[in-house]
Amino acid sequence: MATYNKRGYKAPKPEEVKDVVEPQETFDGQSTTEEVFNTLDETASKTEEWVARNQKPILVGLLVVALGLVGYMLYDRVLVEPKETDAVNDMFQAEQYFIQATNSTTAKDSLFNLALNGGEGKMGLLSVIDTYSGTDAANIADYMAGMAYLNTGKYKEAIEHLDNYKGKELTTGILAKGAIGDAFVQLGQNEQALEYYGKAVAMGDDALVTPRFLFKAGQLSVQMNNKAEANKYFTQIKDKYESAPEANNIDAYIAMTE
Repeated sequence: MATYNKRGYKAPKPEEVKDVVEPQETFDGQSTTEEVFNTLDETASKTEEWVARNQKPILVGLLVVALGLVGYMLYDRVLVEPKETDAVNDMFQAEQYFIQATNSTTAKDSLFNLALNGGEGKMGLLSVIDTYSGTDAANIADYMAGMAYLNTGKYKEAIEHLDNYKGKELTTGILAKGAIGDAFVQLGQNEQALEYYGKAVAMGDDALVTPRFLFKAGQLSVQMNNKAEANKYFTQIKDKYESAPEANNIDAYIAMTE
């Protein structure tokens, strides 16, 4: 807003500006940098003193770590590796019986029994599991033993060994869980069977075996009068595995469960 002066008005004289006295810096003879270095020197001295006082326990601790690493390496090389090699060698004949049984159209039971119990003076899968517990070979023997029992109608034993198997490879991991489901179906325990079919499917996408257990889960759900659950499994086959054998006529199964 504009301002104006009345007639006869005299503006007051401006006040005299007093000299501003700036505060004088004082210097006590020690700079900030010097203080920092002094602090660092004191800290370093204290650290050195602490190390000197605790040198023995520090060295002992380092020695324990070093011995632990050396011990682990020696254990792995001297005990684990030879044990693993022996297990693979002793399992060879049993594995051959198992492969023959899975590929054979006749005498399957006898070949599976040889795989389990051994023959020709060689170890069977059960002996390998007991003798070489904790090895990869024994883990694989659990898988084969479970499948052998499943194929010879010993479903409880199949479940036990397949459940012990720690699948390091996706396909066999899925097959093991799904086979437990098959064993529970044979025992008339459909709820448990469906649970393990679900576990097999949840392990991952394998175009060869995942749709197989999706389809089994769908069929079992239909049998248990749970069409909504069955529809979910059949639809998943259609959406994700359209080239799988289980996808043939899948639309009819989906329509049946809608």
